[in-house]
Amino acid sequence: MQEVFSNTLINWYQLNKRDLPWRMTSDPYLIWVSEIILQQTRVAQGIDYYHRFVSFFPTINDLAFSSENDVLKIWQGLGYYSRARNMHKAAKFIMNEFGNVFPRKYKDVISLPGIGEYTAAAICSFAYDEPCAVVDGNVYRVLARVFGIDTPIDSAVGKKLFFKKANSLLNLECPAIHNQAIMEFGALQCVPQSPKCIECPLNLSCWAYLNNTVELHPVKSKKLKIRTRYFNYLVVRHGDFISIRKREKNDIWKNLYEFPLIETDEEVALETLIELSEFKSLISSESDILIQSSPKMSKHKLSHQLIVAKFWEVELSKKSGDKSIWVHKLEISNYPVSKLIQNYFE
Repeated sequence: MQEVFSNTLINWYQLNKRDLPWRMTSDPYLIWVSEIILQQTRVAQGIDYYHRFVSFFPTINDLAFSSENDVLKIWQGLGYYSRARNMHKAAKFIMNEFGNVFPRKYKDVISLPGIGEYTAAAICSFAYDEPCAVVDGNVYRVLARVFGIDTPIDSAVGKKLFFKKANSLLNLECPAIHNQAIMEFGALQCVPQSPKCIECPLNLSCWAYLNNTVELHPVKSKKLKIRTRYFNYLVVRHGDFISIRKREKNDIWKNLYEFPLIETDEEVALETLIELSEFKSLISSESDILIQSSPKMSKHKLSHQLIVAKFWEVELSKKSGDKSIWVHKLEISNYPVSKLIQNYFE
């Protein structure tokens, strides 16, 4: 079964694979960049960011010697900014611990910041053709359907089971192509909704297809809880200058810049907002204040949070705020910001 399964996928891959830039190289640095970008990102969006990233940071050395602000600015709009921060840390680690040469061994690759089992296996497989099975969401789906596995993929038992199954099916003669093939198969053929089962080369041996349970696989045990947060941004202006601050807490958008922020437990009106102690600490009573009573409102959905944001336009007669950076409106684009803030400017 292993040989038939692998050969079928590889034959399908050779006929259907997409022409993606990171498939044209065995450079571990470029493969690493692509794998990190493609975490939580669609390929169509990831391609542009990949080209952009490697044009600014063509080598590990370039990335290591850049500033975090520069890295976050190039990453802007892609989300999950911890990925970019970890890449920057990892580049410095490679420079200091591995002599600026990307490590070859799996145990060394997985020791890098931001690299887990999947990414380490992908890099070692695609760059060095090491026999490491790659298990991502696409692989989970293909294996669950073809072999009728009902164990939840988000359980510890499930992760072990799928990892073991993927390794037992791995083509040891060409592990890199096998891994690319099964992932591409899940991305293009065995898709989450309305998979192309009738024309699937594995349909005669696919347990889920034969038992009419395709839409039920893979199984997940946990339902994601969405947390709603209420952000009140104070878009504080003094003439042509705007007040911004750097997010430093261990929270979403860490080290990105934003307007002074007051987070509340629920949506609040202006009269409530200006009475909050946080507002009084941000806006000096010595300055004349003009606040727009009808703020711009925006909703921004993340994987686990819904941000309900209001942008209160505030005009001051003098600059205030000890932690504020006052930036000319023409220079604000030099600072890395979240997609939510970027959308406000646009």
